[in-house]
Amino acid sequence: MSKYDVLWVWIKENGTDNFRLTFGEIEQIVGLPIDHSFLKYKKELMDYGYQVGKISMKEQTVVFQKLG
Repeated sequence: MSKYDVLWVWIKENGTDNFRLTFGEIEQIVGLPIDHSFLKYKKELMDYGYQVGKISMKEQTVVFQKLG
């Protein structure tokens, strides 16, 4: 169980094919500030049927894409 499990479940329940969340929105969902470890944990999302697309440090956003 990782600190991002809450986010992965939220994304799966959201059900949208492709969408973008800001770092702030992710922090609100998770209850923790997003940090560099996100890059390590993002592989877990594939178990929930999604993948992390583009991460924009400039815009402070993350794109999520449904697999398949």
